[in-house]
Amino acid sequence: MLPAPVRAATAWSAAIVLLITVASLVVFALVELRAATVPVILALLGTSLLYPVMPWMVRRGVSRSVAAGLTCAVLVAAVGGVIYLLVNSLVHSAPQIAHALPEAGDRIAGWLGPFGDKVRHALGDARGETDALVSTLTSGVLSGLGLATQIATGGVLALALVFFFLRDGHRTGDTVRAYLPPRSAATVVACAERAFDAMAGFMRGTTLIALIDAAFITVGLLVLGVPGAPGLGALVFMGAYIPFVGAFLSGAVAVLVALADGGLGTALWALGIVVAVQAVEGNVLQPLIQSRTVELHPGTIMIAVVAGSGIAGIIGALLAVPVCAAGLGVVSVLRGDPGRGRRAGDAAPAGAAAAPAQE
Repeated sequence: MLPAPVRAATAWSAAIVLLITVASLVVFALVELRAATVPVILALLGTSLLYPVMPWMVRRGVSRSVAAGLTCAVLVAAVGGVIYLLVNSLVHSAPQIAHALPEAGDRIAGWLGPFGDKVRHALGDARGETDALVSTLTSGVLSGLGLATQIATGGVLALALVFFFLRDGHRTGDTVRAYLPPRSAATVVACAERAFDAMAGFMRGTTLIALIDAAFITVGLLVLGVPGAPGLGALVFMGAYIPFVGAFLSGAVAVLVALADGGLGTALWALGIVVAVQAVEGNVLQPLIQSRTVELHPGTIMIAVVAGSGIAGIIGALLAVPVCAAGLGVVSVLRGDPGRGRRAGDAAPAGAAAAPAQE
């Protein structure tokens, strides 16, 4: 009874509604089961960062179990060292930063008139939150035993999963082929490889870029004599894992602290350093380091960060971009795009299929 265009539009509408419903249920299930899903995603990110070490150790006669154990031990030492340095820098620098923020608010309020009162109030709240954070870090008390237990359990689970992914990841392809028909198995294997490559590219590239940004901005702030420069560098390093938003917030804090301590001239120099580093990152480092594996439009990244933060808070903002990159990699495989792939001799990823010959 209906014209063909109307029937086609109805069919597409039904398919879209069904797709959105299924996706919403999947996201809801993942959020409700975040005590398990977050450690799994973190384990995959950690594995993607460390997996190239496995073939190198295996080729030198180390068994996979021993190689995975040694790699996990190095991971624990590295993560523990980084956390110690970051927390130590923040603990020693946060009082200076917290004291400088209201002073910057007073200066800005004097320039902006009535609108500046809102800025002063917002920065005063930031000082209170920073003081509370310092108190929490120095006392070593988390906000409740339940949260501490959940974090510890998630960390242990993620570490155990990293070990198993490193040790047994090369068997994933054979497992998939044992349960699926050849054509479906090939598609699943290709999707897993592309998703893993995207996550690995994001982790390696972002970590390197974060180190470079934090180092240059910290050196620049030290040269300007800005108080709390190590803590501001730690904020820059952590903020690099949340694209755009993290860089903006950490850079804004650095400029405000420089404004409060050295006046407008120092603040402008600090702003110039932050803008120059971010410009080099956006125009040189990211295309050079991440262009092979993470091909996301800036608009897509911003939408992913906002959506991730709305769904799961700070954890969602941190995990949004690598998960989005992995999802787009899967979509590109399903569309028949061969992609750039790995170069000959590159290690096959854990969690993705790889022939034993690649080890």
